[in-house]
Amino acid sequence: MTEYKFNTTPERSKLMSRIRGKDTQPEILLRKALWAEGLRYRVNVSKLPGKPDIVFRKYKLVVFIDGDFWHGYNWEEKKRRIKSNADYWIKKIERNMERDLENTAVLQEMGYTVLRFWEHQVKKDLHSCIFAVRSFIESSS
Repeated sequence: MTEYKFNTTPERSKLMSRIRGKDTQPEILLRKALWAEGLRYRVNVSKLPGKPDIVFRKYKLVVFIDGDFWHGYNWEEKKRRIKSNADYWIKKIERNMERDLENTAVLQEMGYTVLRFWEHQVKKDLHSCIFAVRSFIESSS
């Protein structure tokens, strides 16, 4: 792997160190809402490709809550605005996007249905996310 020499400030370094890989605010928001709806699930199942955020094994349904930046929401516009360490970030995010597609394909081959929500969807329209999950489960029952 290429080693990068980062041009960064102490403030940026502190911010980046606080970014979480699991149990993010949008994940917790959706999980609590689904639980309140009476839907039971598992979280961060490491035996499945991509380690889905939420898994409904009984229904073969997995849910990912993708961070807008980390998973490339509106990527063509956003990548032009990256100023610091652009080579590193563009490669990293584009690889994340490829990996998302690969994991989705493998999960589908395993018989799972994959729902992906952007973090902004969960924050701004939680009810639509819950509706999508509930609709799938009800149609599978």
